[in-house]
Amino acid sequence: MTSKALEYAQEIQKLWQGVVDTQMEAVLEAAEIVADAIANDGILYTFGTGHSHMIAEDVAARAGGLAPVDAILEPSLTGNQHVIKSEYLERVEGMAEIILDYYRVSPPDALIIVSNSGRNAAPIEMADFARQRGVKVVAITSLQHSKGTNSRHSSGKKLYQLADVVIDNGCPKGDCLMHLEGLRQPVGAGSGVSGMFIIHMIIVQATQNLIDRDIDPPVFMSGNLDGHEEVNKPLVDRYWGRIKIW
Repeated sequence: MTSKALEYAQEIQKLWQGVVDTQMEAVLEAAEIVADAIANDGILYTFGTGHSHMIAEDVAARAGGLAPVDAILEPSLTGNQHVIKSEYLERVEGMAEIILDYYRVSPPDALIIVSNSGRNAAPIEMADFARQRGVKVVAITSLQHSKGTNSRHSSGKKLYQLADVVIDNGCPKGDCLMHLEGLRQPVGAGSGVSGMFIIHMIIVQATQNLIDRDIDPPVFMSGNLDGHEEVNKPLVDRYWGRIKIW
């Protein structure tokens, strides 16, 4: 029996290598934006709808991650509940501005938006309104998918056209990496794995950038390690009132 699991693993390895080979300049630019925000006492906000919200969430309140990170987890858009409803609501114009107002996103904050297709209203308007407020925006998206489909926003724009830095996750149109004989639909989604890889590269490099500036990076220690309280409590106390995920 052919090991499709192994074949998928090999496709993921190629996906990661493609990101490393083609996207490192953009990753470094994104990391500098994040470092600038943290150095100036700002917050890094992350946002994604549908499955992309998991990438945004994975760097918030994370062991080894920067403390001033707030994932914008709007329940009606994440798909954690009422998946079909969220699929339609991410196409509704006007929601992003309300969410930005609620989170009070403004300079010197930075924003990472994750959207594989980059065609729906919520991520598009999130980028547009944030930049209008002077906030630097990083997009993690699939350029092949985005350029291969029409925008669902009245402006005709897509996410990659509205960000300061665009990082291509390398995924094909439709996201999936494999075709199985006898099955019409492709399988083996790649955007989640690639997006996690990319966003953690950004965080690691931003942390090093802060060290290079002689700034002590506000990094969490795992809550499952002894002694974590003396590291983590001052960070929580410092950012508690400004980060809504807590």
